[in-house]
Amino acid sequence: MRKNRLNHAARKIIQSISEEAKEVQHFDSSPLPDKEILYRVISDIFTLLFPGYYGHSEMSFDSIEMRIGYRVARVYEELKPQVHRELIHGCQKASTSCGQCEKAAEQLVFEFLEYVPQLREMLNLDVKAAFKNDPAAVDFDEIIFSYPGLEAVAVHRVAHFFYQHGLRLIPRIMSEWAHSRTGVDIHPGATIGKSFFIDHGTGVVIGETTVIGDDVTLYQGVTLGALNFPRDKQGKVIRGARRHPTICDGVVIYAGATILGGETIIGRNSVVGGNVWLTESVPADTRVVIDNTGLKISSRKPASSNQAHEK
Repeated sequence: MRKNRLNHAARKIIQSISEEAKEVQHFDSSPLPDKEILYRVISDIFTLLFPGYYGHSEMSFDSIEMRIGYRVARVYEELKPQVHRELIHGCQKASTSCGQCEKAAEQLVFEFLEYVPQLREMLNLDVKAAFKNDPAAVDFDEIIFSYPGLEAVAVHRVAHFFYQHGLRLIPRIMSEWAHSRTGVDIHPGATIGKSFFIDHGTGVVIGETTVIGDDVTLYQGVTLGALNFPRDKQGKVIRGARRHPTICDGVVIYAGATILGGETIIGRNSVVGGNVWLTESVPADTRVVIDNTGLKISSRKPASSNQAHEK
């Protein structure tokens, strides 16, 4: 009885796999990147980004050459075939065959490994920003080990490298892995400057075309999203169009704030209060809060003596 029902279920599933449902199946083509392998690659990359904090082996200056060399080789051996798979998949979707996919995959992985020192410099600034802006942080160890915002930003900086080099599947797999672990959803296309800090993290959403400057702090539940989606004459969404806000240097955005639109610019050193819904630009040195009568926007600059006398 059990075998018959299982066979019946299998036949029904096979019947459902048809040309009409080809969008949700992948046959007669090259294999796609393997998500489980990419998860392992991310863990190995974290060992390179934060040596001594990640990985199962103790790190010392006596063993660093051997241990880092081993991780570099393993990242190369596991990541190159995944990049190769995505490049071949892209060629097949475009109905072309460049014949250079394997060579291009090798070159891109080499470039990434050579880029790791720059990633470490940026993450060092991110850790310092977290310590500077969170009085609850005891030390750097606590931030690196336990802050979900830092983990999400670290994965994003890795994913963004591959996004900038034309990949789409691998960066998105990486970012969604971080999303599932941290509750922070950063599209790999988002551009993020130095000394970036996400406190608490849960519920933060940063869209694909968002641009964030240096020394920016976000709190939980912040959304940097799209106000609308531009469409062509046939009503189809125009992909890649600018639709997310620009956050300039030194901005602080508090919990639950929503900032939408590709033309929305938050000027440098501004503060956006909690639960604000904002779809318009504000100049530098501005405070945006909700008071009892609704949205209130005021300058953060001190009033001049003449202005104070007039009041």
